[in-house]
Amino acid sequence: MDLASQVREAFAPDGVLARASEHFVPREGQTAMALAVARAIEDASPLVVEASTGVGKTFSYLVPALLSGERVLLSTATKALQDQLFGRDLPGLVKALGVPVSTALLKGRGSYLCLHRMDMARHDASFPERSALRALAKVEEWAQVTRTGDLAELDGLDERSPVIPWVTSTRENCLGSPCPQFRACHVNLARREALAADVVVINHHLFFADMAVRESGVAELLPTVRIAIFDEAHQLNETGVQFLGKNLSTGQLLDFSRDVLGAGLQFARGLLDWAALAGATDHAARELRLCVGKAYPGSKLRWLDLVPEGLSPGEWMPALAAVQTSLAAACEALDTVSEIAPDFARLHERATELQARAQAFTGPVEAGGVRWLDVGTQLRLVESPLDISKALRARVFGEGASARTWIFTSATLGDDEKLSWFTEPCGLTGATVLRVGSPFDYARQAAFYVPVNLPKPADPGHTAAVAAAAASWTRRLEGRTMVLTTTLRALRGIGDALQTEFESSAVIEVLVQGSMPKRTLIERFREGDSHGGRACVLVASASFWEGIDVPGDALQLVIIDKLPFPPPNDPMVEAKSRLLEAGGKSAFNDYFLPEAAVALKQGAGRLIRRETDHGLLIVCDSRLATMGYGKRLLRALPAMRRLQSEGELSDWLDSLTRTCTRAR
Repeated sequence: MDLASQVREAFAPDGVLARASEHFVPREGQTAMALAVARAIEDASPLVVEASTGVGKTFSYLVPALLSGERVLLSTATKALQDQLFGRDLPGLVKALGVPVSTALLKGRGSYLCLHRMDMARHDASFPERSALRALAKVEEWAQVTRTGDLAELDGLDERSPVIPWVTSTRENCLGSPCPQFRACHVNLARREALAADVVVINHHLFFADMAVRESGVAELLPTVRIAIFDEAHQLNETGVQFLGKNLSTGQLLDFSRDVLGAGLQFARGLLDWAALAGATDHAARELRLCVGKAYPGSKLRWLDLVPEGLSPGEWMPALAAVQTSLAAACEALDTVSEIAPDFARLHERATELQARAQAFTGPVEAGGVRWLDVGTQLRLVESPLDISKALRARVFGEGASARTWIFTSATLGDDEKLSWFTEPCGLTGATVLRVGSPFDYARQAAFYVPVNLPKPADPGHTAAVAAAAASWTRRLEGRTMVLTTTLRALRGIGDALQTEFESSAVIEVLVQGSMPKRTLIERFREGDSHGGRACVLVASASFWEGIDVPGDALQLVIIDKLPFPPPNDPMVEAKSRLLEAGGKSAFNDYFLPEAAVALKQGAGRLIRRETDHGLLIVCDSRLATMGYGKRLLRALPAMRRLQSEGELSDWLDSLTRTCTRAR
């Protein structure tokens, strides 16, 4: 029996999936996608699938991949999704299908406990005290029982805990084979298991980091893989751009300085003036940061010449030269003690690498690239390629790729039939493309409204007006609302206004991105008032536009403050626009509109997650209703019922309130 026939049988109403789970419901779109994946595997051809919310795309690619008997690499967008695939989806399907396969989970080294750095942390004089020491003690206790060393296993360790950088390694500070804990290293164990497994789950960051530096083990793994599947593939281009460029941060310099001082005092106290040596790099990094002055945190400074825009050449260039000088001095000093401990040999390598990075930013930008300065608590010097399609074709889809099947899937990959928003930047214009619609009845389950009486998005009063309207709508629903903003400034403005509005409410709790870890925010929002608490309003931006799954009555209203066009003054956006215009294309039609359509589609996708959900989407941007390009953006949205007046809006809110009351 060929693979397609096996897949068709598995998804049949009386097939193995239906027998294994009483919750399985055959879906035409899910089966169609699974059959397309099976054909791509049999033909060893690339396939791009946009599978709308509710299709069940995870089963659609996992079932044919597992039944094929081939070796499989699965890559997804986040570590949380990795854990879900590896811990829930894969084991259930392997058992249901009865296939004899071994599976492994491989993350970046920052996800694993480093035994050597944990031992050093306890003796480091600069280690933060009190809460960090308590967290370190908890890590040390867990280290005695963990087999994998994956920090995700450690309950109660906040992902923002200051202890994490002290007990994990980076590519820069890992000692490699000379490390005294090399044999027991959790990273090496994970890599060995991955190389021996039939199905390996990684993430996009790990994949591209390995493309850049060949350090994570994926380079050894990929040639042995017959099927490579990328879920949440819409993030591939952005992730690739991030990793296939150059960067240097003052944070990296400060970490290096701290590690030099710690290793020097622990292994070679008195041989060198370690405080002065480390202090020189520390001082140079801080002086470089001071060059930016009071530039707004989060801003990106254009860097078209040798100096970032708005900075004084007389301050910037000497400061960057001082960084190089301090690193050169560190190289020379560390070379004299490199045989005392492997830590010094690795620090010498790090100093050399950092010096080379600093040197690279003193010259002109490489052709086809864009350079800018990220301003925050740290400074990040960044240079990225504008186009990664050539790199992907040469380094991924090129040599040996003809014998491999590449599957790319997501709920959002473009707003045209060819999915060109995704395929063109990733060099996949020759791939087979499939679009699978959602099984949800959006016309019955959801409605969509554009208020035309709000100030225009460019008006200074827009954010306050959105906050006031959101408070009114939220009060009608008694919470159950997610407000998605396009900027951090709007996030703060709307978040502060809603917190003030509902400060004394016994019914509604306002949650704002940044007030607690993302995972905690989402868990609290999902919980809503189901355990006697208050229903929630979540105000968020950036990463909350996608990958958030809140089924049921906890979320019934999604408010988007304005159309999510790329920020026109962003250096990367400006450079892409210039490139398109130089090629005779329209930056607005060929870049800004597709980007906005995809982002709008992602934000709207938070609303309806199950066949039983009901909800309302409100986009507080009149341009969607009044501008000609609004029709293109509207086509990107699910086929929700369009509300034409405030009266219809009020009626729909009432219907949601009644639905929620019945559910309770």
